[in-house]
Order: sequence, then C-alpha cells, then structure tokens
Amino acid sequence: MKEDQQRFLSLLGQLPARLTAEQTGWVLNCQPHDIPALVTSRLLKPLGNPADILELLKDRSWLTKMTNTINHHWHKKNSGNKCHSSNGAQNGHSRAFDLAEADGGR
Repeated sequence: MKEDQQRFLSLLGQLPARLTAEQTGWVLNCQPHDIPALVTSRLLKPLGNPADILELLKDRSWLTKMTNTINHHWHKKNSGNKCHSSNGAQNGHSRAFDLAEADGGR
C-alpha cells in the first residue's frame, strides 16, 4: 500500500462520509476499475455508507463473492478482446496477405 493511501485510511481514525472509486479500491485492496463491476453485480451500493464497507471486509463469504465477481468480469472482458483480435485473421490468412493477393501478389 502506498504511503498516501495509508495516510488517507488513517485520516481522523475513520472513513469520510463518501468514498471515490479509487478510495473504495484502497479499502477493498482492488483497482478503481473493478468497482463498477462490483456495483453492477450489487455487491456494492453506488452511494452506500463507507462504514458498510468495513463490515463487508469481515465477511469471508462476501470477500469470496467480490473476488469471484472481479475475476469473472475481467475474464469475460478479456475473452471478448481476443475474439476481436482474431477476426483480423480469417481462414488462416492475415489481412495483409489478403490485400497482397488482391493486388496481384506484389
């Protein structure tokens, strides 16, 4: 954990009334870009009470759901990206090869 994160989390000995995605990520030890997946899956409330997050940290079942949700989200996202990158190579030929054939093999 970075020094500024530690200072933030120890600020006044309690969390502020609202947290940003980055701050929520610090508390949960995940990345800010993971937070929307947790909100979408209803594991977090968009304007929930920050004290609730501290309670959730004590719940092993919730932590397991959080981890699985994040893993599933990025697995699904990354699988989608691989499909798009493989579309450029059809029938075992690259796009550049197809253009060369269309140009008479030059």
